[in-house]
Parts: sequence; C-alpha cells; structure tokens
Amino acid sequence: MDILGKSRLVVTLLAGLMMVSCSNDDTDEDLVGNWIKKSSFDGPARSSATSFVIGSFAYVATGYTGDEYLKDLWAYDSEGDYWQQKADFTGVGRSAASGFELNSKGYLGLGYDGSNKLKDFHEYDPIANIWTQKADFAGTARYSAVGFQAANKAYFGTGYDGNYLKDFYQYTPSNDTWTLVNGFSGNKRRGASTFVIDNKVYLGLGVNSGTYQVDFWMFDPATDTWTRKNDIDQDTSDDYSFNDEYVLIRSSASAFSMNGLGYIGCGENTRTIWEYDPSSDIWSEKTALEGSARTDAIGFAIKERGFILLGRTGSSYFDDVWEFKPFDTQSDDDN
Repeated sequence: MDILGKSRLVVTLLAGLMMVSCSNDDTDEDLVGNWIKKSSFDGPARSSATSFVIGSFAYVATGYTGDEYLKDLWAYDSEGDYWQQKADFTGVGRSAASGFELNSKGYLGLGYDGSNKLKDFHEYDPIANIWTQKADFAGTARYSAVGFQAANKAYFGTGYDGNYLKDFYQYTPSNDTWTLVNGFSGNKRRGASTFVIDNKVYLGLGVNSGTYQVDFWMFDPATDTWTRKNDIDQDTSDDYSFNDEYVLIRSSASAFSMNGLGYIGCGENTRTIWEYDPSSDIWSEKTALEGSARTDAIGFAIKERGFILLGRTGSSYFDDVWEFKPFDTQSDDDN
C-alpha cells in the first residue's frame, strides 16, 4: 500500500462509521437527478488522477493504479464521447497532483511519486501537444492540494507536506512566477474540494489529523479575500434548521459546477451527491452516483455538463465515466 493509502486508512475507517446514516444512497426515491454512463476511460483504471478542461475537452493525467504511478495523458471529447491519448506528462509519474486551466493551456504540478513529495510544475499546450516545465511551485513540496482558476487567476493551496497546510500561492504565466497571497482563515487540510461559480471559488471538506473539516469558504480573486459561509456539518438543534439532513462532510471527494450551482460527490465510502446554491448558501441532496461508491475520483464540468469518473474503493480501481443530469428523474434504463 502506498503512503496515501496508509495515511487514509484511519480516515476511511472513521468515514465508514460516519456514513452509516447514509443508507438513503439506495432507498430514497424522492431525490432528483439522473446519471448516464458514458464511454469508459481508455487508459488504465486509477485513482488520484489530475484533470483540467480546455474548451469542449477534458484532460486527465497521472494517477495511481495500485501498482504504478502514471504519467500518461488522455483527452475526452465531450461532444463525440470518446477518448484519445496525448503526449505523456514529462515529469515523473505521480498521484494526488493538482492542476488548472489558464489561458487555454493546462497546468499540472505537486503530488507524490511513491517516495517523494513533489513541487515541480508543468504546462501543457493542447494545440502543439507538448509539455513544458515551468518554475517550481514556491511553497513546500506536497500532495493532495487544491488547484483552481477564476477570473483569469490561478492558484495552488492547502495539502500535506508532512504537516497539514492552509497556504495559497498565485501563478502568473507572463513571468512564470508564484506569489504567496493573503492568508486563508480556514483550517489546515488535505483532500479538500473546490468549484467555481461566477468567478468566485468555493472551498470546503478535507481532513486534518483524522478530523473532517466542516468550515466552508468563498474566495473572491478580485479582492483577494476569503468569506466564511455556512458550515457543512449536520446540526439538529433548535438553533438551526437548514442543515438538519446534512450528511456531507468527507475528504477526497469530487467537485464541479454548472448552471450556477456547485456539486460535491463521492469521497470515502459514499456515493452521495450534494448540490450547493450560492444564492441561499444551502446544500440539497441529489440522486447518488449510480456507479460504485469511491474516493479519489475526478469531477469536472464541460460547457455546463458535469462528470465524475475513475477513483477507487479499497483495492478496486475504476475506469467508468458518468455524466450527471441534476434536474432529470432518475432512470435505470439509460446505463
């Protein structure tokens, strides 16, 4: 078992206990949303891969098969529903790396190669189909960090370097530099999830020393400020009512946004999906993923279409791809 698997063992056991109340994965017929199985991933089944979206294509690179740290790159044509292999990533094979899209190019860095935590950083040009190594990340070498881009500004932050982290750095491609940005007021963590709505970044979930994080934050790149939103833990006291049904906290989940709403799905020992409305700061449960429960999967949106793919459960690794239709009625006839 690799270091990521060992470090998640205790977290997974805790999650199993916490998710017992999640039995409505299979029994709640009132939830809305439908999952459609798409063309299976053409590469080896894996977890902890990295992705970025450029135009109508999603690019998936690196990851771990249970035996090998990978460096291959695959492009998913969302309009044709098929996969094509592209130029291999030029860094070492790795898992739990971070990535983002910026100015129609893809970026990938950080991660773990089976022996070392990493801080190298690389740019992918989809037109030329080539990778170029750029300036190393300015923070410490780490894995399970988040990467995101909003308002044409791109960032890496949080993660694990032997300690749990909460720092954030902005990347500027014009001069190939990293800059430490204003402090994040939230808790340290690895395995967090992010999505972007209207050029605002929403960040939450993750784990710190075996404790799941319940704080949820919005980042505005225009002002370089973080704003705390409603916590995502369940509270059945008389003081609150909006989160009585929440079973949302987890780590290593998948996330994406579309149609002005955010989505968090899967994570340790669960396949439940939750929808976030930024106008009300409230979460609603949707139809659970119709595939297997999984952790360390990928989530992305392509032109207002949301997908979850890959990941693992224990020692079982997946290569299936699912598209989510959040407003459709669940049907078993389209898979």
